[in-house]
Amino acid sequence: MSNTAARRAYVSDLSDDQSSMVVSELPPAPGGGRPRTVNLREIVNAIFYRLRTGCSWEMVPHDYFPKSTVFEYFVRWRNDGTWERLHDTWRRAVRKRAGREPTASAAIVDSQSAKTTETRGERGYDAGKKVKGRKRHILVDTLGLLIAVVVTAASVQDRDGAKLVFEDARGETRLEKIWADGGYAGKLVESTRQEFGWDLEIVKRSDDVKGFKVLPHRWIVERTFGWLGRYRLLCREHEATLASSRTEIHLCLTHIMLRRLTRTQKAQHQNEHLLAHIT
Repeated sequence: MSNTAARRAYVSDLSDDQSSMVVSELPPAPGGGRPRTVNLREIVNAIFYRLRTGCSWEMVPHDYFPKSTVFEYFVRWRNDGTWERLHDTWRRAVRKRAGREPTASAAIVDSQSAKTTETRGERGYDAGKKVKGRKRHILVDTLGLLIAVVVTAASVQDRDGAKLVFEDARGETRLEKIWADGGYAGKLVESTRQEFGWDLEIVKRSDDVKGFKVLPHRWIVERTFGWLGRYRLLCREHEATLASSRTEIHLCLTHIMLRRLTRTQKAQHQNEHLLAHIT
């Protein structure tokens, strides 16, 4: 059995605090069979290792569980919605820690095209970006946290992808305002208001401005894409299914939020310890 304490830690491994947060929220073993013997912390560690390094399932290190075991849990928790549920739970926690309401009232939408590898699966050609592969359509709140994500062939237009991601975010009950770039201008503005009741505002670059300029609100979603770029698996599209590609984006943001939450907890414990010594 794989054991975290019996090996050197990888950078992507969960800390003790992060592990307790994750494992306590994972589904129990299905009844009727043999008792579960796998170490769920090591299953999650192996999945995060692959995300950070970009390796194939076959190249997951031997001091984790076998590829077949890790992949089985990844797919099982993808299909039953576990990964998305955990992501949404911790997004609300991060927002509350930042002094915000658990759900967002404003958001930013954008897309990113990524080349696919030789693996099978849906793909297309983005003529604007000159990329053959897939397109990630994301909606983020004003902290840059993911509200909704849809992965399509790269040939899908931004406006059409926005409709899909808006549908995915329909449960965000407080949402009122969405910012987007000029690629989303046109009929989408009115249809968004009519169908979802949200105000879609197009933030355009001024023709009078030369060189690089940070545009209001739009930089937030670009920063989120930058966060995803830290995980080498997302530098290209490697998965055969769109569902796995979508799940990996949820997992990347989950990993980031876990570190943010536990880093804050550690700082609070250190402050409490210092105050206890002072008083």
